[in-house]
Amino acid sequence: MASTPPAPSTIRTLPSWLLGRAAARGRALVADALGREGLKMWHHVVLSAVADLGPVAQAELGRSVSLDPKDMVGVLNDLQADGLVERAPDPRDRRKNAITITERGRRTVERCTEAAARANAELLAPLSAAERERFMEMLTRISGVEAPEE
Repeated sequence: MASTPPAPSTIRTLPSWLLGRAAARGRALVADALGREGLKMWHHVVLSAVADLGPVAQAELGRSVSLDPKDMVGVLNDLQADGLVERAPDPRDRRKNAITITERGRRTVERCTEAAARANAELLAPLSAAERERFMEMLTRISGVEAPEE
């Protein structure tokens, strides 16, 4: 069975390369877990954002998750067809659509959140609990993403 040859030694020592490899492994684990729940990665991202922000204007939703408007339309079409979100004219501006999560969508987000957490636990399994906490603190700092409030 053929295996992927290792990266050159000068590359394997770069934090950016290692983070990329870890991210790729993490994405694969989460994508597999979400797939077993019937969702693709972007569908989960958008559905989770609707759960947090909804009802939310479609354009605002796209900006919040950095998804191109034409791609957002496709994802929302899929989510609506599956009964996970509803589109309706925005009461504040009838020219816009407001996206709202359905009860089925909420249950799906809960299941997918748990599945993603299990996948991430598998990713971080080689680390002790203290190492995981410190690793998350460091990732948060270098990513420029604000830590969630507890």
